[in-house]
Amino acid sequence: MSELNLMVTISDRNQIRRFLAFYKEFHVNIMLISMGRGTAEDDILHSFGFEASEKAVLFGVVSSSEWKEIKSGLEKQIKIDIPGTGIAFVIPVSSVGGKKQLQFITEGRDFKKGEESTLKETKHELLVVIANLGYTEMVMDAARGAKAGGGTVIHAKGTGMKKYEHFLGVSLASEKEMIFIVAKSEDKNAIMKAVMDQAGLTTKAKGIIFSLPVTETAGLRLMEQDED
Repeated sequence: MSELNLMVTISDRNQIRRFLAFYKEFHVNIMLISMGRGTAEDDILHSFGFEASEKAVLFGVVSSSEWKEIKSGLEKQIKIDIPGTGIAFVIPVSSVGGKKQLQFITEGRDFKKGEESTLKETKHELLVVIANLGYTEMVMDAARGAKAGGGTVIHAKGTGMKKYEHFLGVSLASEKEMIFIVAKSEDKNAIMKAVMDQAGLTTKAKGIIFSLPVTETAGLRLMEQDED
């Protein structure tokens, strides 16, 4: 059974349409697009063929078998290995909150939910919440009520919202907020359930939540000692 992955693509902003057209060929619509800017020093940028330009970050979800085909296409069609073209990588998704939310992030493709991530021994998880713009506090109130700490928010724009509305049966706004919460693995299920119940698809936030395994952390030791 194929593992589910978060696919992240980073490229110059003027390459957005090119990458979107490419992913459309593979029937993978990018869920979210966020804007950023390169921060590396000039000598590092030049060594990779990059300039300090405005960047686009594209987020989508693909199975492991889909990624193999997409990676091959990126190398052959996009020539992504040429310095300055962009980078793409995948991160295994350890769990998804709810059947409809699984439908959302897989865009209705025929994907069968299998076991959670093969990274069984992780002590922390990165919880990713995608919610309508302006409902961060609703999400965080729910998460904090289930022992979550703080979160980090970035603004993003959803793509293909009409398609999602068709099979989810809900009205979705295109302006989105992505909330990132690092939590202990033992608290993950309670936090995800709280967010689904209090800020999920049946609420104005229209939030979805999934988790990514965190293999190593730095900066959480003092917080964990306080809790102990």
